[in-house]
Amino acid sequence: MIKKIFLNNNVILTLILLNAVIIFMSGAIVNESLKSILLIVDNLITGLFVIELLVKVKHLGFCGYAKSSWNIFDFILIILSLPALIAFLLNIEISSVSYLLVFRIFRVFKTFRFIKFVPGIEQLIRGIQRALKASIIVLLGFSVYIFIIGVLSFHLFKNIAPEYFGNPFTSLYTVFKIFTVEGWFEIPEKITVGLSSSAAFFTNLYFIFILLSGGILGLSLVNSIFVDAMVSDNTDDLERKIDDLNDKINSLINQNNHNNGISE
Repeated sequence: MIKKIFLNNNVILTLILLNAVIIFMSGAIVNESLKSILLIVDNLITGLFVIELLVKVKHLGFCGYAKSSWNIFDFILIILSLPALIAFLLNIEISSVSYLLVFRIFRVFKTFRFIKFVPGIEQLIRGIQRALKASIIVLLGFSVYIFIIGVLSFHLFKNIAPEYFGNPFTSLYTVFKIFTVEGWFEIPEKITVGLSSSAAFFTNLYFIFILLSGGILGLSLVNSIFVDAMVSDNTDDLERKIDDLNDKINSLINQNNHNNGISE
């Protein structure tokens, strides 16, 4: 009976959804007694996930369990949520020890298990993997470009605008912000305050170049390659069907020609 329950995906999905609601409500509710009840239920569900893990390992065997990437994914998420359960069972007040606060955050990872129940998730993940492989060179080149512009901007504006370009790391972050079309007009305006008209002109021209080359052309190129690779599986399937159809048509034509040759 227990085995049947914990091997039922509908039961596990219900627990995951219920756990997500509980985690959300525990952050929104102010009443301490109600929060305590939600905490108990939350840890109870964590315990049920641990039982599910043990049941699956016993049913499939460790090697059989580990063959599925989704099982490995579930295993990692359950392990991440265990510290909060252990702290609850041992009655350890997490809030009294600052570095243990991360344990409370880990329990949120349980809700990530919902991903495996999303319809078509396997195809989506394959598309993302395919897109990452196809765009890795472009992403690498784009990262190098960000690095070059970031270092150049650091040397140009470190004394004029230290809040944006005071060190290379801050400069890289500022350049990335401009590439994402955030602060593309605010930053140049603050930098050009007090500069001569010619210096302000070339400064604005420099940031226009950054915006066009990285924010519009660069990101558009990366995005187009990524999206094209993600949907290429659909076109590949269509191309295979067309090739099969052409083969069948050619086969029928050849057979018809052969029959006509015999009849003559």
